Amino acid sequence: MVNMRVISGRFKGVALATPKTGTRPTTDRTKEAIFSHLDSWGVLDDARVLDLFAGTGALGIEALSRGARELVAVESSRPAAALISKTLADLKRNRSWSADLNARVLVKKAETVAGGFGEPFGVIFIDPPYAYGTDDCNQLLADLAAGDATNERTVIMLERSIRSDDPAAPEGWAITERRNYGETAVFYIEPIAESAETADAAESAGPDADTAVFTEQNE
Repeated sequence: MVNMRVISGRFKGVALATPKTGTRPTTDRTKEAIFSHLDSWGVLDDARVLDLFAGTGALGIEALSRGARELVAVESSRPAAALISKTLADLKRNRSWSADLNARVLVKKAETVAGGFGEPFGVIFIDPPYAYGTDDCNQLLADLAAGDATNERTVIMLERSIRSDDPAAPEGWAITERRNYGETAVFYIEPIAESAETADAAESAGPDADTAVFTEQNE
């Protein structure tokens, strides 16, 4: 069993209930890097967060600790989902829990929950098993982009093995950054906010011009 805790925020140091086997938790180093990045963008404060392939719930719970107001954790494994529920029950008894926070667990496959939420999420975490196919990732991203779980301000964070093929951003979206942490590649995927001026400039530049900013870093 891996000992995992919340890294920072109102629930700093709180232990997460974790299974003995069957999940691949995001390492603390990678998690800290991800959240430092999101914190710098200011997207966590008061955010609704969707955590797909939630595993231990570490990413979504870290987001709650750092300012998000609502978490929907989706996990297909009933034992793993039960452990997330246990962690959330413990958090709700923590003196730092407040009445404006909301968190729930859905025991479903990630592919079945791309819509039907009624209100978009500010941040979506996708952390599938490394064996999860690239085509499956691309379809999931496309379904999320087309559904009501996203809007023009949603940030999607996708974790993959560095040995996996890069995902394809859905139409109207772009991979704005890729960062490598050991064996893990982290992709940040955002809607393309194209103004009339940007569209005119892209048309003038011709079909070979790059229209999205993409950076890759190894850390």
